[in-house]
Amino acid sequence: MLFVKKKDGMMHMCIDYRHLNKLTIKNKYPLPRIDDLFDQLRGASIFSKIDIRSGYHQLRVKEVDIHKTAFRTRYGHYEFLVMPFGLTNAPAAFMDLMNRLFQPYLDQFVVVFIDDILVYSETEAKHDEHLRTVLQVLREKELYAKFSKCEFWLREVTFLGHVVSAEGIKVDPRKIEAILEWKPPRSVSEIRSFLGLAGYYRRFVEGFSVTEKQQEAFEKLKKVLTEAPVLIQLESGKDFTVYSDASNVGLGCVLIQEGKVVAYASRQLKPHEGNYSSHDLELAAVIFALKIWRHYLYGERCIIYTDHNSLKYLLTQKELNLRQRRWIELLKDYDCSIEYHPGKANVVADALSRRAVSDLRAMFARLSLYDDGSLLAELQEFYASEEEFVFRRTLT
Repeated sequence: MLFVKKKDGMMHMCIDYRHLNKLTIKNKYPLPRIDDLFDQLRGASIFSKIDIRSGYHQLRVKEVDIHKTAFRTRYGHYEFLVMPFGLTNAPAAFMDLMNRLFQPYLDQFVVVFIDDILVYSETEAKHDEHLRTVLQVLREKELYAKFSKCEFWLREVTFLGHVVSAEGIKVDPRKIEAILEWKPPRSVSEIRSFLGLAGYYRRFVEGFSVTEKQQEAFEKLKKVLTEAPVLIQLESGKDFTVYSDASNVGLGCVLIQEGKVVAYASRQLKPHEGNYSSHDLELAAVIFALKIWRHYLYGERCIIYTDHNSLKYLLTQKELNLRQRRWIELLKDYDCSIEYHPGKANVVADALSRRAVSDLRAMFARLSLYDDGSLLAELQEFYASEEEFVFRRTLT
């Protein structure tokens, strides 16, 4: 057991439930298809978003199962009376609870995804009625929301990776900002880095080319790479693949389903991350991907490829630092496995993690070997919130 300080200064308690999760029969409770959820929003113009406060802790554990949550401290043994974080079936159990509570209103004016609730209405008068109904259900069932994370009476709302408004639904710009914000190359190596990323998906881009007008071609490539048919809408029930990579300047990852891109992402390293070991940097890239694509990967099978071989053994590793233990708590919520592949195969994530770095000189040469667009096939073959902890002490 350990405590980790959160961004708001509160302490998050982490319990190692890896052994318990191995013995647990996985709950295959179906999470809703995101495209089905958004189909319900047609015609809506007013939105409110509610975030359940410490959601898992608001669900009691059955009396016969309480002993399974036991953990040891120097002050004695304790057991959780409510569902703790870190249990493999926690997301499915909580999703089941939310669906049962709001069943009369689903497909009418409520969308629920784990601990996120979206209330939508066609008019302000209806929204007032709908919002009161939802809040009344929460009050009656004694479920509490965190006010600082709630948003009310919005004309446009970001929900599950999309921006929703009366005009329709569009992709969240953050999904593709890694490409849209790519600065114009200023050296041969930087050009090769971007061409490596673009060339990887050139079989999806009609008329792929680079003209003599370098700046115009660069902007055109960015636009084409972030439009259909490169970025696809996901299909629930089909496995996902995540390629992640880290460099000395940033983290990069790409989400793929059936060989086609769903989203790109990258970010620069934060100052303190510059002191991370290479092992922790690669793990940080994995966690970065899971967090930003949570709404896609929850409840779905996912394989994460990394070029750091030791990450394969993370979940069985005995000696973990505080940071690694905190990240393992997050990993437990996902049905994912971590696999190794050589760095030279991870073209896209590598390029995203090294944006504007001059150490990708061999990338373009590598990609030239795959003029038939077979690189993707080869790759596939080769491979928050405040919390109240409620528990009881067990005498030993």
